[in-house]
Amino acid sequence: MKLNVVFLHPDLGIGGAERLVVDTALAMKNTGHDVQFITNHHSPSHCFEETKNGMLSVTVVGDWLPRTLLGKCYALCSYLRMIYAALYLAFFSRIQPDVVFVDQVSVCVPILHWIPCKVIFYCHYPDQLLTSHDNIVKRFYRLPLDWLEEQTTACADVILVNSYFTLNVFKKTFKSVKKTPQVLYPSINTAFFDNCETIDISDIVELEKYQIVLSINRFERKKNLELAVKCMSHCSFSKNVKLVLAGGYDPLNLENMEYYEVLKKLVQDLDLVDSVVFLKSPSDKLKISLLRYCTCLVYTPSNEHFGIVPLEAMYCSKPVIAVNSGGPTETIKNNHNGYLCDANPEEFAKVIKQLVEVRENAEHFGKQGKKRFDDMFSFQAFECKVNGVLESLYKSQ
Repeated sequence: MKLNVVFLHPDLGIGGAERLVVDTALAMKNTGHDVQFITNHHSPSHCFEETKNGMLSVTVVGDWLPRTLLGKCYALCSYLRMIYAALYLAFFSRIQPDVVFVDQVSVCVPILHWIPCKVIFYCHYPDQLLTSHDNIVKRFYRLPLDWLEEQTTACADVILVNSYFTLNVFKKTFKSVKKTPQVLYPSINTAFFDNCETIDISDIVELEKYQIVLSINRFERKKNLELAVKCMSHCSFSKNVKLVLAGGYDPLNLENMEYYEVLKKLVQDLDLVDSVVFLKSPSDKLKISLLRYCTCLVYTPSNEHFGIVPLEAMYCSKPVIAVNSGGPTETIKNNHNGYLCDANPEEFAKVIKQLVEVRENAEHFGKQGKKRFDDMFSFQAFECKVNGVLESLYKSQ
């Protein structure tokens, strides 16, 4: 059965959530379904290649609506922007979807039931847990939003989560939701990796002099990139190693700008200017080339919901060092294809040392990681699961 699937996503930029929805769309398209995106924001200078080269159709609606109110109320504005996008799809668009795939913001789900379609909601992580409730004003502000999130999530026909870690958090957070979510591990578009040429990075790092310890993460505080920087100050080998901090950087995002400056100052304070390289929003070619050239990947956020970057490193046969919590505990097997460590720079530095000083260790772990990817997280397995979800929706009618 050929279906018309619309993806409703708040901001189609660069990040793990965006990579997941793009790959899900590609998986559906590969098996003959029609797919397209409706989003509140899409910038050709800050997006994945597939969303700007014509492979996936993208329609932007509601970008004129404010992202914040005087720098506050980001969640409320996101809710309003997604409600506007859902109303557009329901009443003003000529699109007649069979399935609407929603992620991140669930408040629009009930509106979509005004269309004769099925709704899938992908929960990367409960939104109410992504923000603090540290004062009475914030708690009262979040109270109706948190209630809405739980009630509207329950309205989806199918709920998906990205890991068993997130599944457990979901059950503890949304106690009134009776539906049991299905785990859909993200994957990566391996065909894109295979067809991507490796480019010369000598203008970034002189490979004959240095080994690369790579971090790929958005410049956001929750990604704890300070951990990667601080571990370099504990490395006796740091003169022979370059830490490359490559991450999504949106000039419209105040946190990206502020946190980038915090990290730059930290590098200066620790006298690591010659040891750390910053790359803002690297192209896909550059990112993949860095993964191929690096000795290992460091992944620093704690309680990460899943983490797509470790999979990318595993596919490129590179070992991964990550914090021993959240989704990475399901992708990384300790002392097999990488290391799971406490979130402290001394422990990270210790295992980095083992990989950069004995390259055979890094190569062995990298091979183990590639096999683990092929066995558990391949795009073929992901594609099969995605299309199984679609089939089950229409078999149930």
